[in-house]
Formats: sequence, C-alpha cells, structure tokens
Amino acid sequence: MTEIVNTAPASLRPASSGRREVAFRGGGFMPKPKALHSWIAFAVLFALWQGAISFGWLNPVFLPSPVSILEALWALIVSGEFWHHLNASLSRIGWGWLIGSGLGLVFGLGMGLISSVRAVGMPMVSALYPIPKIALLPLLILWLGIGESPKIVTIASGVFFPTVIATFSGVDAVPRNLIRMAQSFDIPFAAIIRKIILPSSLPGIIAGFRISISTALLLVVSAEMIGAQFGVGAFLLTAGNLMQSDDLMAGVVILSVLGLSFGAMLTVIEKVCLKWR
Repeated sequence: MTEIVNTAPASLRPASSGRREVAFRGGGFMPKPKALHSWIAFAVLFALWQGAISFGWLNPVFLPSPVSILEALWALIVSGEFWHHLNASLSRIGWGWLIGSGLGLVFGLGMGLISSVRAVGMPMVSALYPIPKIALLPLLILWLGIGESPKIVTIASGVFFPTVIATFSGVDAVPRNLIRMAQSFDIPFAAIIRKIILPSSLPGIIAGFRISISTALLLVVSAEMIGAQFGVGAFLLTAGNLMQSDDLMAGVVILSVLGLSFGAMLTVIEKVCLKWR
C-alpha cells in the first residue's frame, strides 16, 4: 500500500495538539465606565484638603476648608439667595447657548455643504474668533442698553464660533465614498444630508457642544461681574470684594457643579444619538 505523505508547507499544516495557541491580543481602546474611581479621587482630595486645614498647614482665611465651604453653600440655599443667583445665570446661559448653537449649526452646515458660504465664512471665522467676546460687552451695552440683551448676545457670540468650527469639521470629515454611493442610487440631496451627513458629523458636533457650554459658563461669569446685580458672577464679585473666602469658594463650587451637570446631560444626549456606534 502506498503511504500518503503530507507535502504541504509547515505554515499551512494544521497545528498539532501539543503546540501553544497564540494569545488573544485584541481589546482595549474602548472606554469603560468607572464612576467609582472618580468618587474615590474626589474623596481623597477633599480629605487631604480638610486635613491640611485642620493641622494648620493652610490658612483658612486664604483657602477655607471643604466643611466651611459646604456650610456657606447651605446658608445660601436656606436663605434663598442661591436660587436667585442660579436662576439668573441659568437663564442667560440657556438663551445664549441656544441662540449661539442654533446659528452656529446653520452656518457650519452651510460652510460644509456650499462652497460659496465656505469661501466667505472661513476668513470671517478666522478673523473674529480670536477676539475676546467679553471685550465687546461695553459696546453691546452701548448698542442694546443695560439689561439682559448684552449678556445674552455676549454668550451667544462666544458659543457661535466653536459650534461653527465643530459642525464644519464634522461635515467635512464625512467619507466621500458614502456620499458618492448614495448619489449613485439617485438618493435626493436632502435625504443624503439627513441620513448620511448629519449622523456622520454628529460626534464632532456634540464635541463642539462640550466646548461651547464651557465657554458659555466662562462668559456668563465675566458678563455678570461687569454689569449684573444678580447671578453667580455678581455673587463671586461681591464675595471677593468683601474678602468672604468661604462664600467665594461656594460660588466656585456652584460653577463646578454646573459644569459637571452640563457634561452629564451631553453624555446622555451622546448615548441616545450615537447608539449606532
């Protein structure tokens, strides 16, 4: 009987049972929620801070302890002053962010889709974006009078430019082969925008929202310090002038909590809108 000899190359032969399999090298590059780590980091930071005050390593006049800051914050809440300042700031942030984001989305989409709008918009954005928007507040007060309008316009102008850049960049980064494929199937222009361009550019747009909401927080504080009677910025200015460091830090805590809250809201929106990823 003729013996059949396997003449296949060693690389193509089936692995023998005695050989060790190659370990799986995939995984990683995927963020995992670890909220407990954040809470532990904050707890350690506050414990060290409180300990430094208790042992006399830090002067509480210049840096109050977390306990005194929480006491000052609770006194503000009980007195009702907290809600008065918070409502004023939230109203300005809300209107300014909605107006600036809405106009920024429209203008950014126009720059991404229409060549003539891009040709006009790019130099305008490059020229106007570096201007500090808070520097325009005195001029806006001269134009619009003393009231809410100058503050809202200041916030809206600061929100507008990051939204334009994020929207334009997101639209410009959409793979052209997807658009050409849709055009080859004779899909209407509006449907291409709705089903391909907007979903593909949405991650960049939401990233721009994260930048713009932080910009809105910065501008509302600056605007309220210059020309407002109520608001978190006006409260910070008053506490600083009176050297009330615990109240001053309580206002900083309010801003920090607002930033965390806005970030959490955008995270929820991102999970809902980008669940296809």
